[in-house]
Amino acid sequence: MAKDKRSFFERLTGTIKMEEQEEEVGEEETEETPKKNWIDEDEKDAELTVDVYQNTDQITIKTMVAGVRPEDLDIAITRDSVTIKGKREEERNIREEDYLTRELYWGTFSRTVVLPQEIDVDEAEAIERYGMLIIRLPKLNKNRQTKLKVRANT
Repeated sequence: MAKDKRSFFERLTGTIKMEEQEEEVGEEETEETPKKNWIDEDEKDAELTVDVYQNTDQITIKTMVAGVRPEDLDIAITRDSVTIKGKREEERNIREEDYLTRELYWGTFSRTVVLPQEIDVDEAEAIERYGMLIIRLPKLNKNRQTKLKVRANT
């Protein structure tokens, strides 16, 4: 049985040293399977960045959706989470070889935010202004009481 030369922490977490990783990557590459560039990763939804904050009455989520049409946004709300999905379309009239720099993200994105408190789904609202999506989620007031009148059934 070969002795594992990794440290206890590396064995516990499943990590490997950079030198070992480079050796493993080098061994896997052949002429048939060229090295993948980080930009050429498989198409997956990008994770949308968000700011989430609350006050006594509501929870607010803010995110940048510049370049996304409102009809290309899908917002699903439950009492304890919000999922934002969308798609940013790239203009196809520019040839690939004409780009000097390409840093903008094009494609699908999504993000699910688990809320710290239940919200009133029916009163929630979403507003897009200057490329900023603002979702306002009123909190449910669990301490609110109301008097219930008893009717006589005659």
